[in-house]
Amino acid sequence: MDNSTSFSTLALSPAFLSNLDSLGYKEMTPIQAQSLPIILQQQDLIAQAKTGSGKTAAFGIGILAKLNPTYFAVQGLVICPTRELADQVSNELRRLARFAGNIKILTLCGGAPMRPQIASLEHGAHIVVGTPGRLIDHISRGTIKLNAVQTLVLDEADRMVDMGFYDDIHSIVSACSPRRQTLLFSATYADDIRRASEQFLRDPVEVKVEAQHDASRIEQRFYSVTPETRNAAVAQLLNHYRPVSTLAFCNTKIHCQELADELRQQGFSALALYGDLEQRERDEILVLFSNQSCSVLVATDVAARGLDIQTLGAVINVDVSKDTEVHIHRVGRTGRAGEKGLALSLASPSEKKWVKLIEDYQQGPVLWSNLADLEPAAGAALQAPMVTLCIMGGKKDKLRPGDLLGALTGDVGLSKEQVGKINVFEFMTYVALDSKIAQRAYDKLSQGNIKGRNFKMRFIPVV
Repeated sequence: MDNSTSFSTLALSPAFLSNLDSLGYKEMTPIQAQSLPIILQQQDLIAQAKTGSGKTAAFGIGILAKLNPTYFAVQGLVICPTRELADQVSNELRRLARFAGNIKILTLCGGAPMRPQIASLEHGAHIVVGTPGRLIDHISRGTIKLNAVQTLVLDEADRMVDMGFYDDIHSIVSACSPRRQTLLFSATYADDIRRASEQFLRDPVEVKVEAQHDASRIEQRFYSVTPETRNAAVAQLLNHYRPVSTLAFCNTKIHCQELADELRQQGFSALALYGDLEQRERDEILVLFSNQSCSVLVATDVAARGLDIQTLGAVINVDVSKDTEVHIHRVGRTGRAGEKGLALSLASPSEKKWVKLIEDYQQGPVLWSNLADLEPAAGAALQAPMVTLCIMGGKKDKLRPGDLLGALTGDVGLSKEQVGKINVFEFMTYVALDSKIAQRAYDKLSQGNIKGRNFKMRFIPVV
């Protein structure tokens, strides 16, 4: 191991270093190695890095290194564009904070009731992670005080500006202590972000990690299409390659809806994810995709931010992105965790200029293939291997994943392999079941009980 990238080179307490070691943090990622020395010297920072680069640990270590657990005030504030990202960041911070004990981390997002959040704030929190709209709600009600914030983090700043949150962010920053340290993380750093963030930062140091993925792990292929044949080409790719789960990117919400509808009509289990869905719908769609009850998720770039899908069979760029770095991010979502990845891009004649930019960026030609060479694989239409059972009970009913797994493997008699992901929310629980045994499991479960209680339940259809 290169000693210069070891966490032990940082000025952190032995307990902090020991916890990092136990969490498997052995060597700093490029963004951590470049940014942590700057962060720990209390300088403001602009870091250009993508999701999956280790940026959460970089700013998390920075917040926790100077936090005083005995002082119950908001000392760290992280602003995120989406609820999913805020949840991920909070979970990561809780793991990083284990060395100190008694550090309270609170997530404040829309789509969740206000009253429990207000009660939690009254008891005091050390770190708050939240989305702009909900933070503004708390500021305007006077339920949150940000005058003691030492570290302010703007996570995925480019997406927050894209999503129209600039004015909200400005108001939140104005409510923070002027003596704070500000850390801005952004996947891209265009001039509009530069101008927008100038007044938030004091002499920031800029660091950038090149957004390149491992070409040896990801097979990238480009196919020529006309605008009229584009959607049909997506079905062709799916029928030939048959990935278990596919994230298909479209540039507009309307195209997302149209493509998902067309795929469903052809028997694929496909759903659309875009910006203005209600939070409950969005949560449900993400559960179905991540637990393999839906095999194709058609999404816009903004909607797909903060998605943490570990095993992604393929990415399809239904439209070529005009922004080369966005293309690199899309492609980098497949082939993670040592798996082989597949990235397929459809380009019409008018998009060839954007492909040329991709070639310039990766310093080499892309591989063109022919749709006519694709044979549909044998077998029925591509169907998701799981179906999701929604149970009308959740954390409020003291339900835990173990209770459901116990009921399904005990009373119902399923094997552990037939039960997939279990997601427990406040009022709902989603359980993925092997589609071949799902109906039998439902019949037996609805006759019995879970923790001595009968809960209403239903399957969530995708096709």
